[in-house]
Amino acid sequence: MIPYAYAVPAVPHFAAAPTTVLVVEDEPFVCELATEALLDEGYRVLTAADAWEAEAILSRESVDLLFTDIDLARNTNGLVLARHARETCPHLAVVYTSGGRTCLAGGEAVPDSLFVPKPYRPSQLVALTNDLLRRTSLHPV
Repeated sequence: MIPYAYAVPAVPHFAAAPTTVLVVEDEPFVCELATEALLDEGYRVLTAADAWEAEAILSRESVDLLFTDIDLARNTNGLVLARHARETCPHLAVVYTSGGRTCLAGGEAVPDSLFVPKPYRPSQLVALTNDLLRRTSLHPV
């Protein structure tokens, strides 16, 4: 007699959730460039065009890094956004960018944040993101 062969269903392997980056940028082309670079690196990327939209996303999503322009649409501000975000998520990594500034004054930014002036290369953004998240042990596997 030939033994009965049966298929054993594969046990699903659940990978760790990808690291999530929220890109807040009101210039569509710049937002797309940043998003594509981060997606290509394996990050999960969410986008918002202003601080109000970003705050709505932060209230419902788990985000590991906030990458925000400073001067945003509808007279919203990335500096204020980051302060509000840190109130609810104290360990949120934050990177600021701006085309109108070359640096930030000491008290403007949240602690342990970084600033990259525009124009930046997508590879700079990826390297900066990888480095910052590696320091906080959130880099994608």
